[in-house]
Amino acid sequence: MNNLKVNYIKQGNGDIFVFLLHGWGSSLDVYNNIIPVISDKYSVVAVDLPGMGKSEEPPFAWNVEDYAKWFESFVKGFNPEKIILFGHSFGGRIIIKLTSFTDLNIKKIVLVDSAGIKPKKSFKAKCRQRCFKIAKRLLPQKKVEELRKKMSSVDYNNATPLMKQVLVKTVNEDLTHYLSNIKAETLLFWGENDTATPISDGELMEKLIPNAGLVKVKGGHFSFLEQSFTFQRVIKSFLEIQ
Repeated sequence: MNNLKVNYIKQGNGDIFVFLLHGWGSSLDVYNNIIPVISDKYSVVAVDLPGMGKSEEPPFAWNVEDYAKWFESFVKGFNPEKIILFGHSFGGRIIIKLTSFTDLNIKKIVLVDSAGIKPKKSFKAKCRQRCFKIAKRLLPQKKVEELRKKMSSVDYNNATPLMKQVLVKTVNEDLTHYLSNIKAETLLFWGENDTATPISDGELMEKLIPNAGLVKVKGGHFSFLEQSFTFQRVIKSFLEIQ
């Protein structure tokens, strides 16, 4: 895991490091407007997760723990005394898992429209899954693949064969039981119209994380970009940036 070629940038010279993790299929570029705000006070590191952006794919189909262990090793490479973790969507999923086993000195956490809570399947989704299982037994492989593509998410269809396996492994892992063990002060920032990770996920995280506060804004899954002015004001307050 430690030998992967990953793309990252570092800005600022503060004693405390802030590590930024992006969502699935995205890259560190999503934080271009945020990094200058934070790097005035902190050392900021943004990284393209393995298999995304300009970083190399993992050597096999990683699960969430594999990503979390890789990230822990990546962070320790900078030898920071204190850290702040920032994760959007899939990046938040990795952070939640990391907090369950790491000895890193995490002072604060920011989770934006974070993944980690497994959604309950609707009746429609259950019917689609059942129909697909039946089709796999009855239809030729070519037709099955055509049907799979129609039924799959954009993220799945755009992924490489290996990253498709990674997505299936990671999206099905429920991290709800880890939330109550998060010790660091946690900011939750959420779009009220998020359909990928609904606002109910943020509300549940606020209840389960001992020292968490939820900020709701108008917007969807990329609420921190859609409401960038509000987000920057909130993040400055939370990170005590003048």
